[in-house]
Order: sequence, then C-alpha cells, then structure tokens
Amino acid sequence: MRPPFPRQSAVDHGSDHVEIEGRLTDELASAIAAARRRVLRDGDRQIDTAHLLHALMESDPDVRAFFDGPQVARLLGYLVQRSIGYGLRWQIGVEDAGAVPGAPGTPGWSPVAARAMRQAYDRAQRRGERSAHGVDLLAALVVANGSRAVEVLGTVGLDVGLVARRVAQTPVAGTRVVGTPVVEGPDVVPTGDGC
Repeated sequence: MRPPFPRQSAVDHGSDHVEIEGRLTDELASAIAAARRRVLRDGDRQIDTAHLLHALMESDPDVRAFFDGPQVARLLGYLVQRSIGYGLRWQIGVEDAGAVPGAPGTPGWSPVAARAMRQAYDRAQRRGERSAHGVDLLAALVVANGSRAVEVLGTVGLDVGLVARRVAQTPVAGTRVVGTPVVEGPDVVPTGDGC
C-alpha cells in the first residue's frame, strides 16, 4: 500500500484528489499516473474516463480478465486510435455527463472521472479495504452513463450492461479478481472461475 502523502504530478488535481489518490493500491496509482502522462502527451485538458479505462486496460491484468482476448484487442486498438488523433473531438469539450452545473470540480479531472475515482474508493471501503483496486475503478466507469468510457465500450461492440453486472457480481480477493471474462451476446451467462 502507498503512503497517504501528496506527491507532485504533471496535472494539478487539487487537494480533494490527493485524499483519494492516497487511498489507491500501487497498481491503481500507477494506472492513474499513466492516464496523467497520456493527457499531457495528447494535449488534453483533463483526465477523463476514457483515459482511465485505457490505463486500466494496459496495466491491470485483473481488469483485462473481464474481457476475452479479441475484446481486449478491440478496446486497446480503439483507445490507441483515440489517443493518436481520433479523440480530437473530445479535446474541445469537457466530459460532464451527470455533473451538477455550477458544482466545484477537481482541477485536471473531468467531473465524471473525479466522481468515478471517489466511487472506486467508496466501493473498496464498503468491502472493508483501505485502498481501491483497478476493478473498483472499472466498476465505477462502466456505470457512468454518458461517459466517454461507456461510449468507448459501446463503440467496440461490448454490452456495457453485461460488463457492469459482471463486475458488480465479482468479488475482489486481495489483489486478484475472482471471475471470468465477459462474453458477448444476450443469452450468454458467464460462470466459473476464469483466473
């Protein structure tokens, strides 16, 4: 577990986020750092939910375990296209699906991404843990209707509702996810232990 002290970052994200970022596993903190680097490299204004999804898919095997090989390839392929230019249409706007107009935000973070980070920590806390895992963040991302992460998942042909149900039903044991990949199709019900 990381020590709960603030550290300098490339994107100013405010004191509220220092509290949340101090409560992440090392693996999730590394994914957040990767998302922050991508924002800077791509010239984006904020970390959004698609940046978070991209970082999780690249760095967290427990998150990738929810998807089969072709799904991972499609997701990463689309996210890479987004980061090399396809996402230019997203650079001009702020991801604010479901945000309360006029509410104070977290600098350097889209309102939806900041809310997902808080929800990830809350999910870990309800489980009795002090640190959020990548799967906790995935659980928050897949239920953020109207978010860029949900848009990405839908664009590559994944049933976002099925992913959300699967993540919600999967226990996190330590740092290993107990579950199986999400299989596409309306009549498919994943069963067993796929780890």
